[in-house]
Parts: sequence; structure tokens; C-alpha cells
Amino acid sequence: QVQLVESGGGLVQAGGSLRLSCAASGRTSVNFFMGWFRQAPGKGRDFVSGIRWAGSMTWYADSVKGRFTIARDNADNTVYLQMDSLKPEDTAVYYCAAKRGIGYSKTPADFDSWGQGTQVTVSS
Repeated sequence: QVQLVESGGGLVQAGGSLRLSCAASGRTSVNFFMGWFRQAPGKGRDFVSGIRWAGSMTWYADSVKGRFTIARDNADNTVYLQMDSLKPEDTAVYYCAAKRGIGYSKTPADFDSWGQGTQVTVSS
């Protein structure tokens, strides 16, 4: 089991930036796919971005492409989500998730471990 702890959420004005962190512990492995998801009130949990623990490939939802950047630090077992040019529609609880196996997925049910979530609020 992998334990995930997110941090870095908060309140920011439109156009501003935030950086989310996801610290992983437990049975971590390079054979994991890491994802960031978000859930706005009354809506489902949507894929935002993903990265493997090994390699350089990254994935983004169309709604955040060009504004958000995912990165990882293998030495610290931490995955980051740099969010720039934030918009009010980015307001949501953001979750970090881990999936066994390196295959890409944007389906929440495919992920095995989840963090507790961190609130991001973007004011207009």
C-alpha cells in the first residue's frame, strides 16, 4: 500500500499560481503511474495530469494543457503540480493518486491509492 499526502492548496486570484505537492510513502516503486485529479462541488472526479515514476512522458487534460506542469522528484518520492494562469473554473479539491503498473489511465477506478485532497480556490 502506498500512502499519499497532498499539500499546497489555498486561495488565489485569477491569473495567479499555486504548486501542489504529493508525498508518497510505503511500498513505492518505479512501476507506478501517478495522477492528479480534481473534483468540484456536485461534479465527478476528473483527471488533470499524470506521470510515471520512470521516464519523461506526461499527460494533461485539455482544460489545463499549457497552464499546468507535472513533475516528480524520485529522491524525495514527491510529485508536484505547478498550476499557472489559474482560472475560477479550476476551483476544486485536488487529489493525488497512484496506480500500480506504468500504463497511462485517466479513470479514477484504475487507481489504487489516494491522498486526502487539498482545496484550491480561485477567485475572480
